[in-house]
Amino acid sequence: MAAIDTIGTASIIISGLTIAIGSIGPAIGESWALSRALSAIAQQPDEANTITRTLFVGLAMIESTAIYCFVISIILIFSNPFWDYVTAMGG
Repeated sequence: MAAIDTIGTASIIISGLTIAIGSIGPAIGESWALSRALSAIAQQPDEANTITRTLFVGLAMIESTAIYCFVISIILIFSNPFWDYVTAMGG
């Protein structure tokens, strides 16, 4: 197997793992934050607006982690800098 094939295979596998692992953490974090926010709203209904606003900001921060993992996997698949290096070294 040529070096370019190895790099292509590794890029696809690593990008799949990046998406798989990078989406599990934010999903667990979002569900935990949502359950805590619903519990807080149930205990103090008067503060629902403040809790909801804070929840949405927190969910946006958590979701950015999954978006970063998605961007990294897209870079690995479509714009891999190692492919150019290997093809330049090969001739």
